[in-house]
Amino acid sequence: MKRIILIGYMGAGKTTIGRVLAKDLGLMFYDLDWYIETRMHRSVAKIFEEEGEEGFREIEHNMLHEVAEFENVVISCGGGTPCFYDNMEYMNRQGMTLYLKASPEVLAAHLRMGRTVRPLIVGKNDEELRQFIMESLEKREPYYSKAKYMMNVDLMDNNEKIQESIEKTKEVLGL
Repeated sequence: MKRIILIGYMGAGKTTIGRVLAKDLGLMFYDLDWYIETRMHRSVAKIFEEEGEEGFREIEHNMLHEVAEFENVVISCGGGTPCFYDNMEYMNRQGMTLYLKASPEVLAAHLRMGRTVRPLIVGKNDEELRQFIMESLEKREPYYSKAKYMMNVDLMDNNEKIQESIEKTKEVLGL
């Protein structure tokens, strides 16, 4: 039974790596935010709007406990998931946790390349984005660093680099 849980800042590549890793290993893939949206029949943005961050974090905590009971899965968590309640400790008990660590510059590049609009960073110019990421990482690093494994991720701007990251992930996790 395998349970691999990917954590890290938004734009680190958790969903990208998670989806390909799961396919390579013959496991199911779950993106926690997508799982929440499916179960709650609302977007994460809508939940934030209607229930505030506290309401969202409670839902996220409950859905994490649901999905982390599944077997033979790769789970990609939201960037803030490890930072609330006992989520990080719980994830460590449930499976192999891997922190995908990236520099503020790489994260900013990933987020600029991203196709989806993220409410926390909309309207920020390059310098504001970099500053926002640096400040957020400083607060979140103590939680992220509790993961059982850590891997530095480089800019994944093409399929070859993504595949290299997948191979590196398997190596780090001993798979």
